Amino acid sequence: MKIFKRVVVLLLVVILGAVFYNYPKLNIIAGYSAKSTGSSVFLAKRSFEFTNNTDTNFSPINLASNSINKEEKTAKSSAFGLLTRESVFREGLGSVLTINGVEVDKSPLKPKRSVADNITPYPYGNGPSKDSIFPNIDYKKLNSTVNSMFNDINKTRAIVVIHKDKIIAEKYDEGFNKESLLLGWSMTKSITSTLFGVLQCKGALNIHDRVPFKEWENDERKKITIHNLLQMNSGLEWTEDYNSISDVTKMLFLSEDMTKIQIDKPLVGKPNETWNYSSGTTNVLSGILRKQFKTHQEYLDFWYTDLIDKIGMNSMLVETDLSGNYVGSSYAWATARDWAKFGLLYLHNGNWNGTSLFDKDWVKYATTPTPTSDGWYGAQIWLNAGNRYPDVPKNMYSFNGYQGQNVFVLPDQEMVIVRLGLTKNADVNHFLNEVITSFK
Repeated sequence: MKIFKRVVVLLLVVILGAVFYNYPKLNIIAGYSAKSTGSSVFLAKRSFEFTNNTDTNFSPINLASNSINKEEKTAKSSAFGLLTRESVFREGLGSVLTINGVEVDKSPLKPKRSVADNITPYPYGNGPSKDSIFPNIDYKKLNSTVNSMFNDINKTRAIVVIHKDKIIAEKYDEGFNKESLLLGWSMTKSITSTLFGVLQCKGALNIHDRVPFKEWENDERKKITIHNLLQMNSGLEWTEDYNSISDVTKMLFLSEDMTKIQIDKPLVGKPNETWNYSSGTTNVLSGILRKQFKTHQEYLDFWYTDLIDKIGMNSMLVETDLSGNYVGSSYAWATARDWAKFGLLYLHNGNWNGTSLFDKDWVKYATTPTPTSDGWYGAQIWLNAGNRYPDVPKNMYSFNGYQGQNVFVLPDQEMVIVRLGLTKNADVNHFLNEVITSFK
């Protein structure tokens, strides 16, 4: 009997130890699931069942059990009943994770949006696109290439291929269509960066100015410029690991104000000499954008009036954190067609149907390789200068996001290719090469 009791006690100790050790991980798992569920159901308008079976149905996120309240527009996720996280949906701002001790503003300021132009043909409006047949395209090969991306391995949800402002191929997975909102994840970083291009070209700021943070005044961090942050080359410490409790997961799922966590990090390298991919850096940039405006309303409006709505990406919504800051690293949602518009804006060097949002010099700057990035990265934009895709032109660049979100811009081919999915395992090099070689 004594042996039995000792075994029971030992098992209890082991179980309690395991719970204690894994509790922080459960917080992240439940947080991810609650946030994803809330955004998918209330922002993207997907069914709860579909969301459960797709967006949150992968390890270890599927360890959490989810529920929603349609009237209150909340989503809850429980990790083994030990810990529960909740997200709250607010119109115009998206879903936000609640944090113990932090009150959610139920009547927050919201960005003012313009009315969508549903008459002008796509891409300069949201009306039906004009059909165009290019004699130099092998459409049979092109369509076969696009179709090959839709299977259980590639898990593609949407593809749009545009050449000379015309859609030449478009396909959606079951359950999705041209009206479906899809999360861009880190493609949002390129949106954030572009807003600096807009302000730079207006003469409203200089990206080579140092960042005026009080926390950096008395050490070497005072040398960091906006330019260094745009290039992810500040030298600040940061760990970007979505499979563990890291800086990025703590920021996205545990932070009230996501603009602050990177600011508190020490230098581990020298500015302009130490490239390190950091979502925290991008949210610092979102915080710097906030400082350019006298009021929070102006900051909220600017993202839409001067970029998103200005080029008719009317479906796009960028979610905020609990402090009201745009999560510029990760949380922009839009249709595949609207993501393509963003690529077209860069393809046309910042000119949108006769209106200049930024100029060719900004595009050149944003697509110039960052020192020590091996030719992979510019100003929050991924590059092929380092030959990441060996069978694709080196001057191609792209907006990339977690789980295989991509907008590829190919200047030589006058082409934009959007591919949105649920896995990064697709052979993108082969796909892009096949699309390019479908041109005779």
